[in-house]
Amino acid sequence: MNRNTKSKQDKCQPDHQLLLLPSLGFFLRSEDSGREDQKSREDEKMSQKQMKEAFVSNHNGTSVLEVTQGLCVPVLCILCRGLLIILSQLSRSSHTWRARFFIDFVFLIVPLVTTLTILSSFIYLEHIAVIIFGAGLFYHLYCRRTCYARMPVQKILEKFLKISLESEYIPAISCFRVINSTFTAVAILAVDFPLFPRRFAKAELYGIGAMDFGVGGFVFGTAMVCPEIRKKCMQGSKFYYFTKSLYSVWPLVFLGMGRLIIIKSIGYQEHITEYGVHWNFFFTLIVVKLITSLLLIFFPPDKSWVVAVSITVLYQLALDFTPLKRVILYGTDGRDTRVGFFNANREGIMSTLGYVAIHMAGVQTGSYVLRKRSHVKDWTKVACCILLTAISLFVSLYIVQVNVEKVSRRMANLAFCIWIVASSLILLSSLLMGDIILSFAKFLIQGAVVPCSWKLIQSPATNKKHLETLVSEAERKKPSLCLITAINRNQLIFFLLSNVTTGLINLMVDTLHSSTLWGLFVLCLYMVTNCFVTYVLHLQDKTIKFW
Repeated sequence: MNRNTKSKQDKCQPDHQLLLLPSLGFFLRSEDSGREDQKSREDEKMSQKQMKEAFVSNHNGTSVLEVTQGLCVPVLCILCRGLLIILSQLSRSSHTWRARFFIDFVFLIVPLVTTLTILSSFIYLEHIAVIIFGAGLFYHLYCRRTCYARMPVQKILEKFLKISLESEYIPAISCFRVINSTFTAVAILAVDFPLFPRRFAKAELYGIGAMDFGVGGFVFGTAMVCPEIRKKCMQGSKFYYFTKSLYSVWPLVFLGMGRLIIIKSIGYQEHITEYGVHWNFFFTLIVVKLITSLLLIFFPPDKSWVVAVSITVLYQLALDFTPLKRVILYGTDGRDTRVGFFNANREGIMSTLGYVAIHMAGVQTGSYVLRKRSHVKDWTKVACCILLTAISLFVSLYIVQVNVEKVSRRMANLAFCIWIVASSLILLSSLLMGDIILSFAKFLIQGAVVPCSWKLIQSPATNKKHLETLVSEAERKKPSLCLITAINRNQLIFFLLSNVTTGLINLMVDTLHSSTLWGLFVLCLYMVTNCFVTYVLHLQDKTIKFW
């Protein structure tokens, strides 16, 4: 073969290197495209996170009156629920545990969901509707009363005021804690949906949002039943008691660290100015528990109001006359730095002072309410005294907001502490009055039984040592088919379950672009799941407590 022929064949034969270039380019383009897709997914994920964070941030809250009205809705609903149960017993109709769960869910959970979402602008009408419904039930019960049928109302009231009340615990306190837990559970998920009014979200710097009551109400409710009040303090040295308190917070340490690790690892949205970068609700509870346990070693529970007032006043003076407020809001360098542990978590660390004061106020309230009393008239005085105290605190709140500083959850200042305590006392007094009205309805119907309410006892004139209960012994031994009792029994499990399911729903559902109907359905399904699990644990007579 000559050189010309060979040259011709070389020209006709394809160059393998040239053939590889398009393939290599294809792979390079594919790799670049994959990187771009991954980057776009990361950018989209980051933008979703930022959008959700922005959705729950920078709000100014609502009015004190609107939040107070919202808190009183479940009180009226619990009263109506009790009257309906008595009416059903009068008709001799028995309820299965499924029917009782349905009734409790409708009267306790559904009003909270609707008040925080679709009926948020109609709270007045909601109050009127529930009051009319309850008045109708009460009138129907009064007309069908089985006791004192021919006695005038005045004589019936005189006999009722002499009736004694017996309970292993104060039902109003249990209802207070359950209302706060269910309110918080609904709000932490509803806030991520557009149907939740933005004025109910947590206020950024100054203002009162409905969600701002959650943590303060939880601290106040826990303080009312703390071991120091229930006389469960350890016998022995004060140092031994304090070490026991140190040991009791280890579950909160575990939960706080677990939440921190999970949130940071999955890149879940956070509201940084609420507690800080690493701080969370559990860490606040730990610090509050330790400080208050130490304080209650030296101060008796019935004098804890002195500690509460002293802390709030001194803290407010420090905010006003030292650089402390600037440090909390803008960091040590005045440029909103998050460098260093304190700067990263300055809101959570400093706000614990306010929560310590709220806890001590709750201890004072619990020591007053849990004193031994017998007659209805004594509890009526208690409810009126708490109501007057709450009204006085609301007047003080107005004066403080005008002349000192407005409510700030971020700093937990003086106005915030007054608002939390006043709102808690309004809720507690309303529940006590509701319990008294419900006890009167039970007084009119022989053998009426309502779970999570006072038991009525009568003292025969012949022998006061023997108390004849209006409730039979067989009825007392029956398991309590009560959602309120179930949630109160496993409150921490209910709270944890609500947080876990909230996180899962946020990861699976595009909450920002959900319609009102879809958001309402998700909220109801979420609450049914949480309540049903807690209810089943109660029916199985199980209390999940590992400390």
